[in-house]
Amino acid sequence: MNNSTDAKSAGKPVNHKPLRKSAARLNAVQALYQMDVAQTPLPEILAQFESHWIGREIEGDEIASADLTLFRDVVGGVVREQRVIDPMLDAALVKGWPLKRIETVLRAVLRAGAYELHGRPDIPARVVVAEYVNVAAAFLDREETGMVNAVLDGLAREMRAGEFGS
Repeated sequence: MNNSTDAKSAGKPVNHKPLRKSAARLNAVQALYQMDVAQTPLPEILAQFESHWIGREIEGDEIASADLTLFRDVVGGVVREQRVIDPMLDAALVKGWPLKRIETVLRAVLRAGAYELHGRPDIPARVVVAEYVNVAAAFLDREETGMVNAVLDGLAREMRAGEFGS
């Protein structure tokens, strides 16, 4: 057996849980973007994504099935906690560039990441930051991805200092 043999073929079960969580975050950002652009209400956006987008094939690529619990929590949590997380993001952004002036996809990524840092202490801050940097890289250029990293890392160190040591 060589090193390129995957766990499934080696007789070990493959853990798809991380992929499902990553897919949930990616779908959550897409849903938040659509809600922002099209003013789609929360119940409608959840129904659309769960019935038409999540776990489907897109342009020939099969997309990993998403963790629906995490997807619903992130989208619903951003909506529910927006009055808390938007001011946190405004404070973390460069003066003169409030959240409302940020491009819509970037705003959706930052809100989703800020929600998880704020509302999901069960998920390590470093995981949240890394996951949303990866989501940002799927949609945004390198400079904006770097901005996501800087903003979310700064929030994580402020909100969850204990996870980062001294």
